[in-house]
Amino acid sequence: MRAVVQNDKNRVVLAMAALAAVAAVTVVSGCAGPEDEAGVRPAAGQQAHRAAAAPDDHAALVAAARRWGLDAVPLRPPAPPKYKPRITARDGFEVDGQVEDDLPPVFTTVPTRKKVVFLTVDDGSEKDPDFLRMMSELRIPYTAFLSNYLVKDDYGYFRRMQAEGHTLNNHTLTHPYMPGLTYEEQKHEICGMQDIMKRQFGKAPTVFRPPYGNYNGDTLRAAKACGIKYAPIWDEEVFVDHWEYREWDRGLHPGDIVLTHFRGRNDWDGTMVDDMRRFLNKVTRDGYAVARLEDYL
Repeated sequence: MRAVVQNDKNRVVLAMAALAAVAAVTVVSGCAGPEDEAGVRPAAGQQAHRAAAAPDDHAALVAAARRWGLDAVPLRPPAPPKYKPRITARDGFEVDGQVEDDLPPVFTTVPTRKKVVFLTVDDGSEKDPDFLRMMSELRIPYTAFLSNYLVKDDYGYFRRMQAEGHTLNNHTLTHPYMPGLTYEEQKHEICGMQDIMKRQFGKAPTVFRPPYGNYNGDTLRAAKACGIKYAPIWDEEVFVDHWEYREWDRGLHPGDIVLTHFRGRNDWDGTMVDDMRRFLNKVTRDGYAVARLEDYL
């Protein structure tokens, strides 16, 4: 009799173990998603979604893409690299003393084989709330380069941007042609903006973009003195009605930095939402995801 009871207990234990194993497989299968999405993190500034909510999350992105008039759902970027690529000045973009003085490199593309591009938005003139909503709902990371004379009337707009995880960087106080200034004048433009950004946004950045992409040795020396480590410019520029390219092949490449501006109908025949629709449709069509620049620096 005791043997029969023991056998019944054994069968119960085995059955419970089998059910646990099935449940574990179900959970893993539900969390992993498609093979090419394994390990992909949410876009910068977004809260991580519960793994079990992944199907609903995708449905939300599909709905957002439809709501903002996109041709397709933007591709999700891969996880940031474990080892950051070595960033050097682009050939022909160096200044005298570039290596010897360890000056911030000017570059247009980040070394990577992954099909990602980096969106950067300059100056801060247009403060379109629809742009913030669009990029938040679509979970698209971007980097803003701010000039104080254009952002000082509404620092709060950029604080909201920062709160969503987007990085705010230095684009000088008044957006001058830097090579036309003395070293001390350039240092005032850069360091002065550093002070304002620390006061208004809590942190002085280490990334700086010279206005118009123009610079000289004094620009980079002044930038270094102000705590700047990188001076990215761009490989492509997107407008509301067209693209412009630096390279002869007029196409995107892995790691390209794309420039656009905070502009609206006062300057363009369209809005920032129209501009982003053009940008996202192209990069998605060409098989690229939008990654966060600072994850690679």
